[in-house]
Amino acid sequence: MRIPLTLIALASSCVSALALDFKGRIQWNQHCPSLHELGQAKVVLDNGKLSGGVTRDGSFVIPDVPAGTYVLSVLAHDHQFDQLRVDVFEEDTLPEVRPYFPGTPLSPAAAGTLPYPPVLGAKGRHDYFVPREAFNVLAMFKNPMMMMMLGAGVLVLLMPTMMKNMDPEVMEDFKERHAKMTNIQNSLQSGDLASGFSQLLSASGDEPKAAASAPAKGASSGGAKQRSGKNKRR
Repeated sequence: MRIPLTLIALASSCVSALALDFKGRIQWNQHCPSLHELGQAKVVLDNGKLSGGVTRDGSFVIPDVPAGTYVLSVLAHDHQFDQLRVDVFEEDTLPEVRPYFPGTPLSPAAAGTLPYPPVLGAKGRHDYFVPREAFNVLAMFKNPMMMMMLGAGVLVLLMPTMMKNMDPEVMEDFKERHAKMTNIQNSLQSGDLASGFSQLLSASGDEPKAAASAPAKGASSGGAKQRSGKNKRR
């Protein structure tokens, strides 16, 4: 069954009667003084669902806007604009325009309204150029890895002085432990896990013996001193 062309024309006329041509204007200012400075830009509703171009005097028209709630935005490459909330009604009344902040819900609507047709002005320009950072020595030393490397370097420089002032017995003990740890690391790196773990256990077992022998030496030396003192008295 074919639908007569008259019914199609009547339906389209009814839809166009319910729709609204939304009008507005972009006011030129110091950030955007002319259409030439604005460049290729358009005014859109709901991220491009409906759109309209900008004329030389800054005015724009978005045709056939049906009833509903929209977010109006100006898409410009170099300039920033505020967004607006637009409420278009089915009755023969003017739409309501309210300020809108990105990220906030549309409902409930803000209490204050703006005059229709709205007037928008550029807030500023997009700065796409990022200057190259100059070499900064202080910023380099704020890096944790650099601080660790600096501390390791200081320890390497101070190690010879610390070794000279160290007690000979402590020095020999330090060298023995360092040699044992080196052997354990070499065994583990070569894949000889059994030898490495055995050396590790033997090194851990030697530590209590060394700790126990130290008081014994002190006690024996103290006893020898007491005996020598008694002999002198005799």
